[in-house]
Amino acid sequence: MSTNSRAIRSALVIGGGISGPVVAAALHRAGIEARVFEAYPGPAYGIGSNLALAPNGLAALEIIGAADAVRAIAAPIRSQSMAVNGKLIKLPGISGVEPLQLVDRPDLHTALHDVAVAAGVKFEYNRRLVEVEENADGITAHFADGSSATGDVLIGADGIRSTVRTLIDPKAPGPQYLNMLGFGAYTRCPVDLEPSDMTFAFGKRAYYLYWVMPDGRVAWGANLPHPQYLSLTEARSVSNEEWLRILRETYADDTPGAALAQATQAADLQVVGALHIMPPVPHWYRGRMVLTGDAVHAPSNTSGQGGSMAIESAIELAHCLRDIDDPALAFATYEALRRPRVEGVANRVKRMNHTKAAGPVTRAFMGMVMPMMFKRMDPEKVFGPEQHFRIDWDAPVRPVRVTA
Repeated sequence: MSTNSRAIRSALVIGGGISGPVVAAALHRAGIEARVFEAYPGPAYGIGSNLALAPNGLAALEIIGAADAVRAIAAPIRSQSMAVNGKLIKLPGISGVEPLQLVDRPDLHTALHDVAVAAGVKFEYNRRLVEVEENADGITAHFADGSSATGDVLIGADGIRSTVRTLIDPKAPGPQYLNMLGFGAYTRCPVDLEPSDMTFAFGKRAYYLYWVMPDGRVAWGANLPHPQYLSLTEARSVSNEEWLRILRETYADDTPGAALAQATQAADLQVVGALHIMPPVPHWYRGRMVLTGDAVHAPSNTSGQGGSMAIESAIELAHCLRDIDDPALAFATYEALRRPRVEGVANRVKRMNHTKAAGPVTRAFMGMVMPMMFKRMDPEKVFGPEQHFRIDWDAPVRPVRVTA
């Protein structure tokens, strides 16, 4: 048990992407002052391409009044198909839930920032965390520019390369490269899809997905096999024209992959960079520091749940801090509530990650086996528990027993 007997009244949130603004807004709703410190110079720094928010993620955003703001900037996906070497399989939907919502990551960052600001959250930019000092009464964050801030707890919402994760545990695992680079693009190439349809395609050499936007444009994303790791800076140092040449060669034998790549202009290509997952993190918290979002769990983009899991965990962390005065007990309860769920999602997509970067022999085998597998799949059983999940914000959190 912590020696601190007073209630948690303030929190320092490191990171202003997705989970940072969400946890800060939820903390304000819980009566806890939260300030967000972001290393980048603004709320939407052009990092990333599209991401999908699942119904459970939207339900969590309802708790802080952000769901409608996100729906307003998103494109709903009402039906989905799987294509394996040209064989198209219509995927049954999940009953009783709203459609997936596709949103540009910078737009999502801006929307969540604006909701948090409206709730009273203060943001400070160009604040890169370098170290912390902790004592019985609180924790002080020190930033690279020489400034500092003090609060009762510090929350690491600083993404897959989290500084806070290393401060909690210098031996903590880092992100695991999936041997793929991500790209996103928009084009006017005609495809045989209705608006709000999405297809996940396993081409002859690489995985890609595509969907029709409400304005008629076709959005598509590529997962390019690339054994050599490239940082985002390194990937973006290669010209878009050169990446397009490689993408056109990779998808040359796919329909409609070849046409999508050929129709894409260099100016419309977004280099997302290396694709990662987070392996299980042994220590989610230490003392007055705790992790949330991609800093502690980042399933691959195959899951369709990365953003939603980050949002859920941020809400649940605030929920625990609202009801449990002791930081160690609040953090332990939060981890007990969240770890089984997020690791379950990661385990579901583990095999799929390997197939997306498979070699030609494996892909040929997939072409025979996967259509049968997906036809027999029960989406309610596989995805239902994830998408129907809801956090009961009004219910009190019961602390877990902390063992030595």
